[in-house]
Amino acid sequence: MKIYKERIDLQSTTQIEFMDITDKVQDVVDRSGIREGQTLVYVPHTTMGVAINHNEPMLLQDFMRILYKIVPVDAQYSHDLFELRRPSSLADGRSNGHSHCKAILLGNSETIPVEKGKLVLTERQNIFAVEFDGARKRDVVIQIIGL
Repeated sequence: MKIYKERIDLQSTTQIEFMDITDKVQDVVDRSGIREGQTLVYVPHTTMGVAINHNEPMLLQDFMRILYKIVPVDAQYSHDLFELRRPSSLADGRSNGHSHCKAILLGNSETIPVEKGKLVLTERQNIFAVEFDGARKRDVVIQIIGL
């Protein structure tokens, strides 16, 4: 059994952004040399998520519309009051309770099987790192376990 881990760096440019990282994850799998196993895609951030779905522009717009509807930016979040009351040296200046709530709905990891050195995804499945609090520099941990 072999374990290989690598981080990939990302830069989000908008508040909510679906960043297709499928090719980057496959590149990490290729570098790992692992042919059979599983790949963990994990975002170590509390205002990001990971999702697998179809990379179709109108569908991505639907996802964003639903996320804004379920967790509106302008609702009253207790976290935002906490951020505003923190000393300026500790606060990051963002009222981002909505971002944390969106992220908990989506989750921060996905596991994808690896067969013959390739991610087991259909032609209509893509791996997205989903930003809820952009624009920011981010990283994603990719860990492959197998033979």
